[in-house]
Amino acid sequence: MTDQVNPERDITIEVPLLARVEGEGSLEFTARGGHIEKLQLCIFEPPRLFEKFLEGQDYTEVPHIAARVCGVCPIAYQMTSIRAIEKIFGVAEDPWVHAMRRVVYYGEWLQSHALHINLFAAPDFLGFADALQMASHFPDEVRRGMQLQGLGNDMLRLLGGRSVHPIGLRVGGFHRAPPKHEVADLVDKLLAAREVVRDFAEWAIGLPRPEDEQDFVGVAIRHPREYGLNEGRLMSTGGLDIDFAAYPQYFGEHQVEHSTAHYSLMNGERYFLGPLSRMNLNFDRLPLEIQDFAHDMGLHFPSNNMFMNVAARALECYLAIVDTLQILQHYHLPARPWQEFTVRAGVGHHCTEAPRGMIYHRFELDEKGRVLAATMIPPTSQNQACMEHDLHVSVERFGLHHPDDELRSLCEQVIRNYDPCLSCSTHFLKLKVNRDSDAGDSDPAVPGVALPC
Repeated sequence: MTDQVNPERDITIEVPLLARVEGEGSLEFTARGGHIEKLQLCIFEPPRLFEKFLEGQDYTEVPHIAARVCGVCPIAYQMTSIRAIEKIFGVAEDPWVHAMRRVVYYGEWLQSHALHINLFAAPDFLGFADALQMASHFPDEVRRGMQLQGLGNDMLRLLGGRSVHPIGLRVGGFHRAPPKHEVADLVDKLLAAREVVRDFAEWAIGLPRPEDEQDFVGVAIRHPREYGLNEGRLMSTGGLDIDFAAYPQYFGEHQVEHSTAHYSLMNGERYFLGPLSRMNLNFDRLPLEIQDFAHDMGLHFPSNNMFMNVAARALECYLAIVDTLQILQHYHLPARPWQEFTVRAGVGHHCTEAPRGMIYHRFELDEKGRVLAATMIPPTSQNQACMEHDLHVSVERFGLHHPDDELRSLCEQVIRNYDPCLSCSTHFLKLKVNRDSDAGDSDPAVPGVALPC
């Protein structure tokens, strides 16, 4: 053992808590003889009951309520619920609405990805405690990431009215079409940021990321012509190819004792969502400019290195600006920014790609458009089984003989790589290690490691 410890004592180490995103959770594992016997990612915050809150609400209220599910990615919840309701009303998406929805969704991707790379990934890979410490050594890089995050917020405001819990989206399209001068102003900012995002992506891809090869099945949306985002089919690297409405036939949630959040499995097996899965399934849908850039950077997809997630995020930042420019440089004012429809009863399903991965919604409405039932399955809960497996493999591969701080750092890094919407993506508040010896072992075993947030 690297650490010589008294097998009878408890060690409690406290480190500063840096809150990064909402939610609460913990990691607990039990190991003996260098092997993990049990590992559990626990989420213990109380249920938020948004699906029940939506019951009885008029369909017009759904986008505003759904946005409150997440302060980091409100567009994902708004857009997925809107499209599910439009399936019920028989709305065929208008080309102008389709394009503008990509713009506002790209805004969410850009601000979320830039934030993740700046605050989560880069400090981890460069060995800093947090982004503030890193900023003293890499001020220009941090400033550049913040510039891109601000540009993402500008993209959100153009069509959403504001960057936090946007109010511009509605069933059928948007409440307002931005005038040409507002679009022109944003185009100027996007043109100025084109080299900025390329430099940012080059820096992020060049970070000394760990090697973490895992055997996983990636799931993402794939579109016949575009990089999968709001429309297409649900596909996997294992051969899945289904319509969104077939989601319940292949994916199922179940409750576990150690977590208030449901676990999701695909055909009884874990699966992986997020930028890396999207890139593995959609690299050929990227603009040639970005494909060539990725090849010049030595990237190859598909990849099974889990920490290539940060490289995929960086490429999606680049994509957000390139594709948004392509759309807005050909902008025209529509006759009306929404489509007419007839309210009717029915059931609608839809999936979109939140920054952290695929999100699924199912809505059932009555003949007056009131919600009878709602199902909203976020990417973080769908990734939990994969996160647990990743942690199990990574910790054993790293070795349980390492000091407690190093074990804690590794586990935090693995969890943060998924960018989960819970405070497990912060630095953990406490590390408590209980060690005692096994009669049959010459070295102390590690029967319990708890990493509570």
